[in-house]
Amino acid sequence: MTIMTARIASIVLGGCLVASVFSGPVFAVGDNSSTTPTCKKGEIYDQKTKKCVKQQSANVSDENRADYAYSLAKAGRYEEALAVLDTVKDQNTAEVLNYRGYATRKLGRTDEGISYYLQSVKMDPQYAKVREYLGEAYVIKGQLDLAKDQLNTIKAICGTGCEEYQDLNAAILEPSKI
Repeated sequence: MTIMTARIASIVLGGCLVASVFSGPVFAVGDNSSTTPTCKKGEIYDQKTKKCVKQQSANVSDENRADYAYSLAKAGRYEEALAVLDTVKDQNTAEVLNYRGYATRKLGRTDEGISYYLQSVKMDPQYAKVREYLGEAYVIKGQLDLAKDQLNTIKAICGTGCEEYQDLNAAILEPSKI
């Protein structure tokens, strides 16, 4: 094999490797536990069958629906996330309220988001993710003292090494990055 043939072969192989990385399912960017792909509008990801199904006919659990709504919200599809959350039978869980707060806050309805976060906190005071998002909402409103209160609560829940603490601390230090 000539040097030129070897170079061409390695370029082709490298291109194939790069293409394989970008041809997999689309996963929402979220917390480290988010592994739910997002589907096209009108569909929902069914965690049991591991595929996208029609949202209306889907026989998926509330937990599956809430997780999928969060994936949509993390992907910037806030209105769709709220629509999926509307299909959850039990609206009064800490996760559903937190995800509803997240989507509404990201739509610019910060006060409404805070009201959902506060309901979530009442249901599960040890839920660090809602504390992070509540703190970020307070940063948006310029209420850094309340954001720091949430940061201290997160520190008591999971320490300074957890993602929620680090993300809220970064938001307090640089509010423009929220």
